[in-house]
Amino acid sequence: MAILVVLAVRLGARPFLDGLAHTDPRALAVALVVTAATTACCARRWSLLTTGLGMAIPFREAYRGCYRAQLLNATLPGGVLGDLHRGYRHGRDAGALGRGLRSVVWDRASGQVVQVALAAAAVPLLPPALHGWALAGLAVLVLLGLALLAAAPVRREAGTALHGVWPEVLLLSALAAGGHVLVFLVAARTAGVTASTPHLLALALLVLLASALPLSIAGWGPREGAAAWAFGTAGLGATTGVEVAVVYGVMSLVATLPGILALEGGPAWVSGRTSS
Repeated sequence: MAILVVLAVRLGARPFLDGLAHTDPRALAVALVVTAATTACCARRWSLLTTGLGMAIPFREAYRGCYRAQLLNATLPGGVLGDLHRGYRHGRDAGALGRGLRSVVWDRASGQVVQVALAAAAVPLLPPALHGWALAGLAVLVLLGLALLAAAPVRREAGTALHGVWPEVLLLSALAAGGHVLVFLVAARTAGVTASTPHLLALALLVLLASALPLSIAGWGPREGAAAWAFGTAGLGATTGVEVAVVYGVMSLVATLPGILALEGGPAWVSGRTSS
């Protein structure tokens, strides 16, 4: 909330209103299609990891769970409550609540590891003014990850979850990250940004890393702050960054709406229930 207030005070309401005004049906349609594919990648990845942990979840159920989680993440504070819900629900149903919650942690972590690697590879594409900041931020994330893996139980469970499936998990994570970047690029073009695609690709990876922080209000806050900083430092204007982030936020929210069908009370053919 503090980030949004600061942006509104310094930049005014115009970038937020322009972002809403520039969102068009074609961009929303792209977001819906791409998100359906990225959700399938995430569901397959989660299914693989739960199998390694001895509590396999079928792909169809995982797909519903991931869509439902995305909808809750996009509409509730924190941006992770949907993932906590799917981990809790699967763990409860499987009789292993702790492993159910940790399966989601490993699912999210595997995606973030690949996203950090992609962001690091894209640093040379960033304007020189961003190189030092980007490398410092990525170094902090890597050190945090290594600190977590220093615990022997964590290493053992990671090895168990990823045993024999880590190449597919990495590929699925890369495809999912690519889908999110594609939606961001469409949002930038929809907002009228004419910067080169390689530069936008690198900026997208930075902003998306910030948006993964569990400190948002239904996804809003860190994303807009990171976009304002990155676009401003890159010479594209902080106002432009906020506008692109708003377009992306609207696109992402609309793209999660199919998750409504997976909520309790949704159609029986979607929620997996059958009539008696």
